[in-house]
Amino acid sequence: MPPKAKRLPEPLVDFHVHLFPDRLFDAIRRKFVTDYGWSILHPLYWRGCVDYLRERGVGPVVYSNYAHRKDIARGLNDWNRNILTELPDLYCFVAFHPDDQDGLAMAADLLDHPRILGFKLQLLVQRFYPDDERLFPLYELVMAKQKRLLFHVGTGPVGNAFVGVAPFRRLLARYPDLPAIVAHMGSLEYGAFGELLADHPGIYLDTAFSFLPRLGSMFDLGNDFLETNRERIIYGSDFPNILFPREDEIDTLLGLDLSQSFYDAVFRDNGLRLIRECSQARP
Repeated sequence: MPPKAKRLPEPLVDFHVHLFPDRLFDAIRRKFVTDYGWSILHPLYWRGCVDYLRERGVGPVVYSNYAHRKDIARGLNDWNRNILTELPDLYCFVAFHPDDQDGLAMAADLLDHPRILGFKLQLLVQRFYPDDERLFPLYELVMAKQKRLLFHVGTGPVGNAFVGVAPFRRLLARYPDLPAIVAHMGSLEYGAFGELLADHPGIYLDTAFSFLPRLGSMFDLGNDFLETNRERIIYGSDFPNILFPREDEIDTLLGLDLSQSFYDAVFRDNGLRLIRECSQARP
């Protein structure tokens, strides 16, 4: 009898979606074209993004946005609160900038919201190091509230001085139990970020933009690594600002013929567990 085909669990939990106000979405996409020559496959606005994913079996949608400069995080987070109120199946990593005068007070207030899971730090764009001491009070607040941090800290698909495993290791030397999700499996330093899992139980990796053969720089640590660490990996699509169909990564992962336990954990159970943990905020 042939082996039983692997299936995706229901519902899918997508832990790496980007939603922005319409004008900011437009500005980001223009920058993608001018800086990198990238043509975005799904130029949808936020409502269209959520509808598109739900029509394709995604249940909870975990999205993020970030403040690319000072003095815009508050307006962006007001917008986040509004759409979380409107749509009950959304969860968010909200914006923070260390140069904002009221940033920490705003952060403390935001973390009391049950569907705000923590903060997104996009170090490539925001241009500060993960171990910048201005961030230490934020990290300590997030840990006290039992929330999480989503880091774009890898060097792929492009990098600069503020990203990479070296500055992230410096951060973990100070906060070894930091509750961090490393986006894109730590691309392109997959091996170095993968090694962190053994000594840092708070770290998870997300799959976004990491299983795309057409990109030519795909995750390369092998099936044994994926199976061994299946409880520490979560699915993310990077939707909607993607260059290839989101199904490409799903099909690539299914094509690896991993265990059904892997697919259940990565595409559903790990995400639901993190949502549940972060939704029970400590007062």
